[in-house]
Amino acid sequence: MSANRKGDRRERELVNLLDEAGFAVMRAPASGSATERDLPDVLAGDGERFYSIEAKSSSGKPIYLDGTEIESLLFFSRNFGAKARVAVRFDREDWYFFHPGDLHVTDGGNYRVKKETALAKGTDLAELVGESKRTTLDDL
Repeated sequence: MSANRKGDRRERELVNLLDEAGFAVMRAPASGSATERDLPDVLAGDGERFYSIEAKSSSGKPIYLDGTEIESLLFFSRNFGAKARVAVRFDREDWYFFHPGDLHVTDGGNYRVKKETALAKGTDLAELVGESKRTTLDDL
């Protein structure tokens, strides 16, 4: 399966999960290639929370996003009034979400998410949509 077909399938999966969680959601399937506009992959909102999401998936290798992708996401989010999130999914794992500022920045100005980081520090879908809250040291 080509990387684009797999990415499209993963984006549709994320849209369906957000829809099932009660969000109004839409996917911009050609966000990266078919337009000069700064568009996220997914827009979602429930009347209280609004997200613009850049979605990436991987078999297990680290996920890299170039700096312009993050700049575009932040630009759109700021102008639209949504919270910017990067959604990552590794094969056989759930979706995890990060604010772009929480991602590792490489020496070349790109952004990286490793599978271990996603599992340990990412926000899961239930927490993103307000169904659960991860316990932190601040809560103890």
